[in-house]
Amino acid sequence: MDVADLREFYASPLGRTSAALITAALRPLISIKQDQRVLGLGYVTPYLRSLVPETASTMAFMLARQGVTHWPRDGLVKSALVDECDLPLLESTIDHVIIVHGLEMADLPLDMLQETWRVLAPQGRLILVVPNRRGLWSASERSPFGYGRPFSRSQLNGLMKEAQFSVLNWSHALHMPPLTGRSTLRLARYLEWTGSIVAGRFSGVTIVEASKQVYAFSSGKRARRMVPRLKPVLLPAPQGARREGRES
Repeated sequence: MDVADLREFYASPLGRTSAALITAALRPLISIKQDQRVLGLGYVTPYLRSLVPETASTMAFMLARQGVTHWPRDGLVKSALVDECDLPLLESTIDHVIIVHGLEMADLPLDMLQETWRVLAPQGRLILVVPNRRGLWSASERSPFGYGRPFSRSQLNGLMKEAQFSVLNWSHALHMPPLTGRSTLRLARYLEWTGSIVAGRFSGVTIVEASKQVYAFSSGKRARRMVPRLKPVLLPAPQGARREGRES
């Protein structure tokens, strides 16, 4: 699914409804200060405007295999086409990373998370939205969440640990079925609330909040005695040299 398909989906009634439900689940997890740097990785533009203050420094990096679109519509362009495993950023420069439609589309999910760890500042926050393997949305092609590789909670937990992230919170969204009927969309809020109570683990997407952990290692050095392995042996001088020494 390329960027044109993603943009078309979020312009549809089902796309606008799903974006509103995911945004409502993300809002309690994201607390961004005015002077912080925020990176959206994947296709995050439907969420950035409502979650990130205008005074924050925001970038939208889109995956090379999906394509890129102009964002925002007004002002300077803040979107770019990137390799998710080789981001054009210095180390420890980003305070918050939000990934949507990214990890499930990546050829190397672990490498993508490790590259995200590299650009995050110490104790920086990562918000990850991925299709839930148990949910109905991953089995339906009516939305982008039915494409790519869905993840279970145990799979995500293993990836986060291997990428040196500390998981802070697990949450879920899209408990309503992926149906496009008017009655379903009209009752989306009620279906979302009911589904979160009845079948929380079977949601459409899993949301992970994690922080970058930098572990300190002891830099103390042990004093070492330089003990020669072989004892030096004094060789006798040549006979000619000894004669010359006696004659002198």
